[in-house]
Amino acid sequence: MKKIMYCIALIATAASLTLFVSNLSASDSDDTIVLASENSYVFKTYLKNDDIQVKSYDGVVTLTGTVSEESSKSLAEETVVSLNGVKSVENKLEIKGKAPDAYSDAWLITKVKTTLFFHRNVNAMATEVLSENGIITLRGDADSEAQKSLTAEYAKDVDGVKNIKNEITVLNPMMKKSEKNIGQTLSAMSEAIDDASITALVKTALLYHRSTSAIKTTVETKDGVVTLGGIAGNAAEKDLVSKFANDVHGVKDVVNNMQVTVK
Repeated sequence: MKKIMYCIALIATAASLTLFVSNLSASDSDDTIVLASENSYVFKTYLKNDDIQVKSYDGVVTLTGTVSEESSKSLAEETVVSLNGVKSVENKLEIKGKAPDAYSDAWLITKVKTTLFFHRNVNAMATEVLSENGIITLRGDADSEAQKSLTAEYAKDVDGVKNIKNEITVLNPMMKKSEKNIGQTLSAMSEAIDDASITALVKTALLYHRSTSAIKTTVETKDGVVTLGGIAGNAAEKDLVSKFANDVHGVKDVVNNMQVTVK
């Protein structure tokens, strides 16, 4: 009888120890998720002025706090859901103040600015965006005619934009030389972007572009290499997804495995 009781006690102790180790491991994993979220490129750059709290319990993440706009809310969720160990995300973030009406000029300005910020081959920081009755005016500086044209192309591809007035000034060689160090710094930053942030930025950029918003695309990133999957309506759509993804900050290469449907 004593032997049986001893065995039962031993089994109970072993079970308790296993449960303790399991809970400890889960706690460590949750701490890693929270830390990875807070240290991600997206949280430290795009969302640095927002008030976001991240909590994780057994891989289930809850986001609370306030953000400045709807894009910040979705970008935070896309970043966290791409982290290792995350099972699901409950997004309870609230938007500060009253959001502008959809397709209003204020709404369009925000959408265009955000879209430009996703891409590295345009100078979003040096671009002023104005809107009147859906017509976007772009002002500021560009390093070349190609960059000026690309800025207009990206802005025009935002849903709701009716037309573009491109008043961007192309810098002369002497002015561009003075901007060289800034460009090098931004390039170095893009190389250090974490995979979860790249995945979130690519997903959101494709969603913000009118030409790719309805295309069913999956995005995975490993060491800066983005792999695209899903369905494209034709070869042109597939190529466009690659083009937009390639120009997102931090992307080193794009592998496009999307399937083209034959209609």
